[in-house]
Amino acid sequence: MLRFAPSPTGDMHIGNLRVAILNYLVAQQRKEPFIIRIEDTDKLRNIEGKDTEIMQILEKFSLPHESVFHQSEHLHIHQTLAIRLLENDKAFICTCTPEQLEADREASKAKKIAYRYSGRCEHIDKSQHNALKASGEPFVLRIKKPNSDIVNHDLIKGDIKTAPNEVDAFVILRADGTPTYNFACACDDMLSGVDFIIRGEDHLSNTPKQKHIQTQLGYEQESTYAHLPIILNTSGKKMSKRDDASSVKWLLEEGFLPDAIINYLLLLGNSKAPKEIFTLPEAIAWFDIENISKSAAKFDIDKLRFINREHLKKMDDKALSLLFDFADENIGKLAKLYLEEASTTKELKSKIDAIFKAKDFQNEWEKEMMLIKELIQNAPMIDNFDDFKTHIMKESGLKGKSFFKPLRLLLTGAAHGPELSDIYPLIKSYLLEIAS
Repeated sequence: MLRFAPSPTGDMHIGNLRVAILNYLVAQQRKEPFIIRIEDTDKLRNIEGKDTEIMQILEKFSLPHESVFHQSEHLHIHQTLAIRLLENDKAFICTCTPEQLEADREASKAKKIAYRYSGRCEHIDKSQHNALKASGEPFVLRIKKPNSDIVNHDLIKGDIKTAPNEVDAFVILRADGTPTYNFACACDDMLSGVDFIIRGEDHLSNTPKQKHIQTQLGYEQESTYAHLPIILNTSGKKMSKRDDASSVKWLLEEGFLPDAIINYLLLLGNSKAPKEIFTLPEAIAWFDIENISKSAAKFDIDKLRFINREHLKKMDDKALSLLFDFADENIGKLAKLYLEEASTTKELKSKIDAIFKAKDFQNEWEKEMMLIKELIQNAPMIDNFDDFKTHIMKESGLKGKSFFKPLRLLLTGAAHGPELSDIYPLIKSYLLEIAS
């Protein structure tokens, strides 16, 4: 079982999408279920509607799932499991105040050592739990730190050993009764039967904690982990919200195709792909997650543009035309003529719109354009561009630059572009609309 577990706290990051794609892909390879878990336990950071937006993006990228649930639905289960650890002496009540904890952190900082929980409350008797609840005195539940090293056999990073002190006695249930991220995550993976976890390397420190939680709960199923290296921006720093390209929403709005984005993300840090341009169904046959490099990969928008252009070239002509509000394969072919100078559907749309919008006659070729426009309006339907050119040239008396410049402006709305002989057969049925 594999899962994608996003938080509805902001726009989907390109790194999150990469995680979703790889979890779906490996689930397909292993013929196992792929589920979605919306991690919404952090109520203060949740943004209304972001969960719906996440699901819509997954649909755009054709990543179907077996089921979806919100983590908050399991609150009672999380609380029950936390209390079970307390009753089994595997967790303890902690009444340390924020001031005490801050003082401990400052003391660790002064000694130049990593902060660890002081152990101040480890011997509070569990029988005090109900009394504390009744008194209203704030407290949390902490899991006892492990007695031995925790080893994670990571498919990408290799074996990672974490000492008990590094795991520490961490909080599993907050003072308001809600579970912490690691506790909710570990419990839900266990309850859902998730045993193959692909996520970003920023979760490396969470893995031993989650393994420890599951062990203490008596869960014996071994999970396979793969922690993906971070994605860097063009400056070599971790991509953040300040980088436009980090937002999947922004990439889609800019006109990058889902297939192209998937293609690019599966190539990141993977030098063993058998070909450069492919679709997700094709990748399922050969992709191996263990071939992903341990090193961070740099996001290259120009490479994505190249891949996007190649996918646009392969796209069905009529399907492409639908992106510009047509249902005509000739308009799809017309758009592809502009792929030498455009690489996204947004850029192509600007080219198509320029052809069909009302033309601006306020320029040095105004007189010539008006003359050619009138001749086109009164001309018979002419299939061949050479015959069309000959007819308009003869009727107008225009030649050379004085003919071709105004003709191009009238037909395309631009001073430069593909050959008019290539454009004309694709727009001839719209000629009266275009030359207006």
